[in-house]
Amino acid sequence: MHKQVLASITLAAIVGVPSPSAAQDIPAEYQQVLSTLGRQGDYKDNVLKVNIPRSDVKVTVAGVATPTPFGFGGWVAMTKGDGGHEVLMGDLVLVQDEVNKVMSALLDNGLDVTALHNHFFWDEPRMFYMHVHGHGTAADLAKKLKPAIDLIGKPAAPASSPDTTAPAPAAAQNALNGAALAQIVGAQGEQTGAVYKITLPRNDLKVVEMGAPINARMGLNTWAAFTGTKDKAAIAGDVAMLESEVTPVLAALRKNGLDVVAIHHHMTGDRPMIVFLHYWGTGPADRLARGFKAAVDELGKHGAASTR
Repeated sequence: MHKQVLASITLAAIVGVPSPSAAQDIPAEYQQVLSTLGRQGDYKDNVLKVNIPRSDVKVTVAGVATPTPFGFGGWVAMTKGDGGHEVLMGDLVLVQDEVNKVMSALLDNGLDVTALHNHFFWDEPRMFYMHVHGHGTAADLAKKLKPAIDLIGKPAAPASSPDTTAPAPAAAQNALNGAALAQIVGAQGEQTGAVYKITLPRNDLKVVEMGAPINARMGLNTWAAFTGTKDKAAIAGDVAMLESEVTPVLAALRKNGLDVVAIHHHMTGDRPMIVFLHYWGTGPADRLARGFKAAVDELGKHGAASTR
């Protein structure tokens, strides 16, 4: 059923991209990180975020070509902790053939791999997400990270299914209405091509590692990405939860017809412990938004996490 529904999605071009928040000037040490890695990034909220999108891989989910912003934009982020040391976290998007090569490169250079998982079912080629973690100076972390980053997309990923993206009609009659989705969820999102994404920070959770606050820019957030049309849409996203919130959020997603794809952690040794889950679903856009909202409404309602 899901395959048949998703196969009918038409990716429509949508106008009206909101202006991004103003970025801070990138400090010299972080400019050097970007130079070492050969990647682009930005600096906001005292966090350097390096973008590693997998635009080189043509991914289909249940037979439908899926745009990179829908869930294939890898990243690493750095921010200062105690004693001037940097805390590094990231999420690398990999094809199957890259997983063990990249993992070895990270481990051999003194970085931690804290999670490996999938975000989707029925994706071709199969895509995996690897969370990376480390401490040190910005320059040292960049040098440790570079060998792994250089393996991504080289050699080219195995050939995937043919790009079956249908050309978007000049004026889609039932294109996604971002404003309507924002009203349902209660938060504004951003339009990137055919994807409307709403990101919700977990500002109610105070997570600190080595003196560095772990905020939304460092990955402590809940989000939903929508693509398709008003009547035939897809949703994918991530929910950041306390241990006490896991079961209520799972129940809310399942009651609203959204599939749970993965449950995992992004960090080790964090207090309170934060658990993340990925979900996916298809159907009318407003129903998908209500399902996401039902899960979000469970956050912050179920007490503090165990400190063990």
